[in-house]
Amino acid sequence: MTASSPDLVTFGESMALLMPQENRTLEHADSLQSAFGGAESNLAIGLARLGCSVGWCGALGDDPLGRRIFKAIRGEGVDVSRAILSSAAPTGLMFREEIAGRLAVHYNRKGSAASRIEPDDIDAAYVQGARILHVTGITMALSDSARSTALHAMKTAKEAGVKISFDPNLRLKLWSIEEAREALLPAAELADYFLPGWDELKLLYDTEDEQKILDRVRSLQAVTVIKSKGDGSLLMNDGTSAFIPFYPAEKIVDTVGAGDGFCAGFLAGILKGMDAAEAVRLGSICGSLAVQSRGDWEALPDWRAAQQRLNNSGWVER
Repeated sequence: MTASSPDLVTFGESMALLMPQENRTLEHADSLQSAFGGAESNLAIGLARLGCSVGWCGALGDDPLGRRIFKAIRGEGVDVSRAILSSAAPTGLMFREEIAGRLAVHYNRKGSAASRIEPDDIDAAYVQGARILHVTGITMALSDSARSTALHAMKTAKEAGVKISFDPNLRLKLWSIEEAREALLPAAELADYFLPGWDELKLLYDTEDEQKILDRVRSLQAVTVIKSKGDGSLLMNDGTSAFIPFYPAEKIVDTVGAGDGFCAGFLAGILKGMDAAEAVRLGSICGSLAVQSRGDWEALPDWRAAQQRLNNSGWVER
């Protein structure tokens, strides 16, 4: 690893988030609460809080919202030295509301700075000096150039022997399932750590047949963690499978960001030298804490809080 590279590098779109206070709809809200979120920056913040060195090299607009997000990510201890503040395109926006007890998300991100990212925007040496590159399918869905950039980064990492973590993070608001399969399935084949959800796999493999899905996953050369398979995660590694139940949440306030928190905890465990099963447990703790407060990343734990729960003998597995 070079002196200028953190242990894990990631990039993607982080957007300004606007949402009504309490449970009002956007249409009837008198004011909006401002925050931000994005799968990759959520993960980066989670890793930094757990004591890992991590870099986020996404693109933001050089506008008030973008500068605010940039400073906030940096303030959480994430290296943003390779991030882009673009004067040519704006920061993306997302709006969130609760309707009849269910969350609804609306995007205003077309033409955003992140969607215009190009392969040359990624510092190859920065990626090659890391231990892990983390990519999600959300970035690949933003635009043709963003998809090319993600694949370029993955191939750059592969050639340098850098491990690749891939979360498909399927978002059908951004593209069709046919487009998603064409891009995400080849990306999964490049991964050393594959982190899909069970429902995502059913869509990507176009089948409800559990055995067919598991056979497809076993054919990949990756440590695979299938999130949200029932009330836990299925770890598939070296031909073996282990079901690890979720760490219990005392309350569920906001489920957005749970998957990112899980991935952050899992990858932090890998970076700290844990075996895959212990890393899944750490990921489960982080995901559990993420849902107990409003916001995408605000409730993610620091290492002391996570370690206390990891050592909690009351967490019963089966």
